[in-house]
Amino acid sequence: MLPPLILAAMSNAKGDAASFLLAMFLCIAVTFELERFGGLKGKDNIGVREGIAVTGLGWLLVSILGTVPYLAGGYLNLVDSLVESFAGFSGTGATVFDDVEILPRSILLWRSLSNWVGGLGIVVIFMAILSQFGRGAMFILKAEMTGPTKDRNMPRIRDNAKALFQIYVALTLICAGGYFLCGLDIFTAVNHAMTTIATGGYAVYNSTVNEYGNPYLEFCMAFFMIVSSGSFAMYAVAYRRGVSTIFRNAEFKVYLWIVFITSAIIAIDLIIEMDWEIGFAIRSALFHVASLSSTTGFVAHDFDLYPPISKAFMMMTMFLGGCAGSTAGGLKVARIILLFKFVQMIVRQKLHPQLINNVKLNDKTIDEGVVHGAARFFFAVVVLDIIFAFVMMFDGIDFINSISVSLSTMASVGPGFGIEGATSTYGLLSTLSKLAACVCMFLARLEIFTVLVLLTPSFWRDSGGW
Repeated sequence: MLPPLILAAMSNAKGDAASFLLAMFLCIAVTFELERFGGLKGKDNIGVREGIAVTGLGWLLVSILGTVPYLAGGYLNLVDSLVESFAGFSGTGATVFDDVEILPRSILLWRSLSNWVGGLGIVVIFMAILSQFGRGAMFILKAEMTGPTKDRNMPRIRDNAKALFQIYVALTLICAGGYFLCGLDIFTAVNHAMTTIATGGYAVYNSTVNEYGNPYLEFCMAFFMIVSSGSFAMYAVAYRRGVSTIFRNAEFKVYLWIVFITSAIIAIDLIIEMDWEIGFAIRSALFHVASLSSTTGFVAHDFDLYPPISKAFMMMTMFLGGCAGSTAGGLKVARIILLFKFVQMIVRQKLHPQLINNVKLNDKTIDEGVVHGAARFFFAVVVLDIIFAFVMMFDGIDFINSISVSLSTMASVGPGFGIEGATSTYGLLSTLSKLAACVCMFLARLEIFTVLVLLTPSFWRDSGGW
């Protein structure tokens, strides 16, 4: 909260500066209380249960504290502040602001910072910069990191977190430089770079990218959104072993094929159905497929006006998401690959019962538990999408819009189709639907099971000292 506080003070915005001072005071007060009553006697006392609690409750607490600048500054009410904060830290990028252009720069920077900190992960960044939890760090990191596997590229947990953070910062700086060269001013370039690499999608203009009408900027943004959808651990390995590592990664190659094939189909559909010029159709299709598949949610043109087939493919990319270990949301391409190979293995075993088959990814045999975990996660996502869609239908939202809101928030995208489409905000939702959206975003960012465990009564019983 220090950078927006400094910006507010430099802008002589005394009210905003006071809001951030209050927020910082509350953070410090909560810190001292947790330190006082935490109960841990040493850093090695953190086990699976504590790791889940630190991550799940830590994310919840940070998201709640993140509402203070909006509330104290008088910009939003309590429920809208929760939506904005949860959307920021979860990397969803959904907003309830009808007009962000009237907001002071300190609030705009706070929105972007919440995206950026939440993108890589609050716990990962904290672990890289400030602290080390001993053996317990593994349990905390596993509860926050995304994807079917939780691979480490370095033996020490903190070294691994530090490498991820360094790659994250480097990509943000490179992205900001690229945006500056494309014509953005420094403040806008830095804000959009943070929300691009975090695949959060918060912008400083209402029409996001359409404000500029700059094809070079759109291609630059599409490139960095695709880059951000790749595993950051993969980039850390590539830094040490060479760029060829990236192109040997099976998941990233499949993700690129999904992006380019889907973009081509949508571009053809736009040319045939809407009589668009070829270059503009390709530019718009690639940008929005990159935006929705990476779950960033930037908007260059109103894709709500696209033909039905194009919107169906875009919704599919929202559901699939990016790669495991990236800042992107969604199901993750690695899980899709594992599930396809799992089905293929079952078919082969039906034909040849004695055949021993293993599921492999990147020439590594994947443990059966990981494959079953991917299937469980797929089932949980589908069921929760249906449940939250019914909650919103109960709240009076029609069938299609309910599915769109549920899918968009569970995939951490933000904009969808219809009521929260490319040119709309979540401000149109009722209080119940907004609170349901917050729950969706919280579940999605921690990949469901970390949060569901916290809701299990047995988690709080027989906890060995809790």
